[in-house]
Amino acid sequence: MTWIRRLAAGTALALVGACAGTADFYPTKGDVKPHPGVARAKAHPIQGIDVSKWQGPIDWASVRSAGTQFAFIKATEGGDHVDDRFRENWVGAARAGVPRGAYHFVFWCRSAKEQMDWFKANVPNDPNALPPVLDVEWNGHSQKCPKKLPKAEALAMTQYMLQEMEAYTGKRPIIYTDITFHKDVLEGELEDYPHWLRSTAAEPENRYVNRRWMLWQFTSTGRVPGVRGDVDRNAFYGTQAEWASFMATDCDPRHYRRLSAAGLCADK
Repeated sequence: MTWIRRLAAGTALALVGACAGTADFYPTKGDVKPHPGVARAKAHPIQGIDVSKWQGPIDWASVRSAGTQFAFIKATEGGDHVDDRFRENWVGAARAGVPRGAYHFVFWCRSAKEQMDWFKANVPNDPNALPPVLDVEWNGHSQKCPKKLPKAEALAMTQYMLQEMEAYTGKRPIIYTDITFHKDVLEGELEDYPHWLRSTAAEPENRYVNRRWMLWQFTSTGRVPGVRGDVDRNAFYGTQAEWASFMATDCDPRHYRRLSAAGLCADK
């Protein structure tokens, strides 16, 4: 039995070493159902969350003290819906010192103009906010609008809404998307916009073709002090310095030189 004990001891030491060697910049947060890519996601120094009414009341002071460095808050959907907790979360996050931005969930059976008119009517144009997010996914579970549009039509709507968001806020919008919509519509398109990719079963590089990501939503089962139950967790791709650059310019640092020459970065 001596060799068995030695093997067990060696295995235990290896596991301890592996855990010690894994950086975790979010030590007070966890995941209910982690996948192998979470280890890499946790190693990114800039971490944040995205929330909607489904998270219920949020203690934003606790969210901030846990190390959360950004939050994206659901604001509007389609042309007639405002998230029930948008204003509460918008004010609460700002009061706690959590950098926050608003996102609009696209409804493909409503015109792009109506949706942007609705967004502008309900989302404050706060110069201190993060850039707005356009959430583009197919609404496959919707009873009112489960259809997929032809690529050209969906892309044209997306481009219009991005342009309107930028004109309203003065900030380059972020595109949030999932694997299916990206493959159907966005693959090879809109390279000058920062992308926020959902990939909860593998690293984005393994799911998205030729797409450089700025934000990665790596789990929908994260746990964060101040939020009851599960919450989406996200990582920024770069360093503290690159995050500071993004905060100062509202542009992906990797795009800054090209976009600033065209007057598309804030340079606060």
